[in-house]
Amino acid sequence: MYRFLLSRQWVITTLVALLLIPTMIWLGFWQLHRHDERAARNQLVEDALAADPVPVERLTSPGHTVTRAERYRTVTAKGRFDTDDEVVVRRRTNGNDRIGYHVLTPFVLTDGRVLLVNRGWIPADPDSQTAFPEIPAPPRGETTVTGRLMPDETTEASGIRDLDDLPDRQIMLISSEREADRLGARVLGGYVVQTAPEPTGDTPEQLGDPGRENAALNMAYAVQWWLFAAGVPTGWVILVRREARDRAAATAETPEPTEPEPATV
Repeated sequence: MYRFLLSRQWVITTLVALLLIPTMIWLGFWQLHRHDERAARNQLVEDALAADPVPVERLTSPGHTVTRAERYRTVTAKGRFDTDDEVVVRRRTNGNDRIGYHVLTPFVLTDGRVLLVNRGWIPADPDSQTAFPEIPAPPRGETTVTGRLMPDETTEASGIRDLDDLPDRQIMLISSEREADRLGARVLGGYVVQTAPEPTGDTPEQLGDPGRENAALNMAYAVQWWLFAAGVPTGWVILVRREARDRAAATAETPEPTEPEPATV
């Protein structure tokens, strides 16, 4: 009854099914691994945001590379803003996807070292992309700022291509090393996204909290691939039984040949 399984068509179908099962199982575990990675990154963000604020000098120093565990940590710094050496970061969006700039202002600490502070977003002038925009001034004199510590931006991490031929006081990526060369100062590694003092009046629009990765979606994909893997042998059995039933029905409907009657003389 099942000799048709030895036909070329069914041999190929069976081999494809045998290949699909482990492939789908592997894809399920790959999605599970992606889920674990995203969940771990989300947990790092939650832990960093929940940690108590610490002075920025405890976490970074000139030449320091901000680690994943230090990213988003809330830090404080005491000093004064240096608006004379302020720059803007091009092609940055706000919560409404409007194109503008991030305002990057050097913050001179009491010991003379410099912390780069991202004060927030301002809109771009639609009539000019080369002129330095008007920027609301920060508080004057000595002040204390609070913000989230961030690593230097790179093309690999952000997808933004760095450019050298830019208008004066405009940059594409925030790099403490490059800013140290430009300022001729000891610049702490990374930068800070300011969260306090909160903006009042005509000040840059503060950046929102960091987003979370959708780890649950990867778990759903993993379960989906495993269900597909379980469905392959089930579907194969259904097809085989249907083929066997159709062949049996076709055989039953075909009349058996009869022997011819002998001729009479």
